[in-house]
Amino acid sequence: MRLNVLAAGLLALTATAAVAQNINGAGATFPYPIYSRWFSEYNKLHPEVKINYQSIGSGGGIRQVSEGTVDFGATDGPMSDQQIAEAKVKTIHIPTVLGAVVPVYNLPGENKALNFSSEVIADIYLGKISKWSDGRIAKDNPGVSFPDKAILPVYRSDGSGTTYIFTDFLSKVSSDFQGRVGKGTSVKWPTGIGQKGNEGVAGMVRQSPYSFGYVELIYARANNMQFGAVKNKAGKFLQATTDGVTAAAAAAAKTMPADYRVSITNADGPDSYPISSFTWLLIPVKSADAAKGKALEGFLEWMLDHGEAEASSMTYAPLPKPVLDKVRQTIKSVH
Repeated sequence: MRLNVLAAGLLALTATAAVAQNINGAGATFPYPIYSRWFSEYNKLHPEVKINYQSIGSGGGIRQVSEGTVDFGATDGPMSDQQIAEAKVKTIHIPTVLGAVVPVYNLPGENKALNFSSEVIADIYLGKISKWSDGRIAKDNPGVSFPDKAILPVYRSDGSGTTYIFTDFLSKVSSDFQGRVGKGTSVKWPTGIGQKGNEGVAGMVRQSPYSFGYVELIYARANNMQFGAVKNKAGKFLQATTDGVTAAAAAAAKTMPADYRVSITNADGPDSYPISSFTWLLIPVKSADAAKGKALEGFLEWMLDHGEAEASSMTYAPLPKPVLDKVRQTIKSVH
């Protein structure tokens, strides 16, 4: 009898080990806080599935999933047609949540949230506005006394979806920026200093008086940083909120393309925050390991049913219902 019980126990352990899945992913830092929570919570509910995620930037996520070195990738800037054509592993874009990129700054002695027009932000990164005392900054901020100090622009040094969102916006609002810099996960900045990750940019701005940078909203909030209001397409200065991001996504949700690759920066509408974006998981159309593909499908279903409800509490916006319903159908093709 004892031998039979022991044998049964060994069989049970063997079966558990057989279905246990270690799934590895890499990519965007923008959604890292909520992905970390989701992967941890899903593992508590499904101990046999452990999802490991490296926050290395969107460029790295696209590269690694395209080469098949990870089981999934993550990006805030959708893959280009060329990247899709050249990828060894064919993937689908799965939108997860929406977020905002905000201008952060370190201006000693000033506690008021500042206003920044899109042209001013573009010209800071073009080197055309080099001092805080520039008249165009003062014009948008009546009553504020700005010091005659040089601005230190800080940017992402790694391939970054946050950079893609930021430069996509600036390319839409400034023809000079579009011509000289353009949009991309990695661009050649005319001026400033580079730092790795949202964490790196946030850290550099915090420790550098008179600096100016861009990070995802949750990193600004987590680090208690000042972040500015940005002038939107309707001419209204708005600070980033989940409501402003949702408003920016509303129009896009009605005309979402089948592959989900869409830009919602500089969106129409008085309540639309202008530097908003979807963020995506890059899921192989056919996983090299069928069991991992099935496990990823299970996670994605849980994400839609339960994870989305946590987005707002972490300063992300959940998927609009029309998009969520469409994604629910798309993930059925994951295998």
